[in-house]
Amino acid sequence: MPIPLQWVQVAGGSCRFGDHGRLIEIPSLLWTQTPVTLGQLGLSPTTASQDEPITQISMDEAANHALQLEGRLPSSAEWEWMAAGPERRLFPWGMDGWTSDKAALSLVTPAKCPVGRFPAGATPNGLHDVAGNVWEWTATTLANGGAYIRGGSYVSRPVYARTTFKNAAPVELRSGGLGFRAVRLP
Repeated sequence: MPIPLQWVQVAGGSCRFGDHGRLIEIPSLLWTQTPVTLGQLGLSPTTASQDEPITQISMDEAANHALQLEGRLPSSAEWEWMAAGPERRLFPWGMDGWTSDKAALSLVTPAKCPVGRFPAGATPNGLHDVAGNVWEWTATTLANGGAYIRGGSYVSRPVYARTTFKNAAPVELRSGGLGFRAVRLP
């Protein structure tokens, strides 16, 4: 039985976005509690667990899957607000650095793993795998044909799991370390 899709509300507010703390207003949103899994999309995996994040999808494919769930991809600023909160946590779980019980980072696992395995790394709102396991697509695109991805993956160093760290990928990239989380209005 796959882990059911659950939505968690994160109250909106004034996000001090990025390293320079630019103020951006973020609405209250419902977030998928974990990166979306194969089982939550009703897909039958061939070699992976139903409870592993869906990967090997481009940004457009991730956006289409989010629509199937009656949601969308978050913007990079929305993702940062969810991960850092109004107190601007350094990591999704707080200000303390990474330890192996908080996230699948730095080759703790040889590949992506089922979601929710690291409850010590959850946000105060109860969102899991915000750091590590798989990078997450955002809807924020760049002039060079890329989009921001956030959160780091199982092969990332802990610095990539910081809530303000932004990485980018070509929108057509399909990677085993890149998935998505959906949002929608409450």
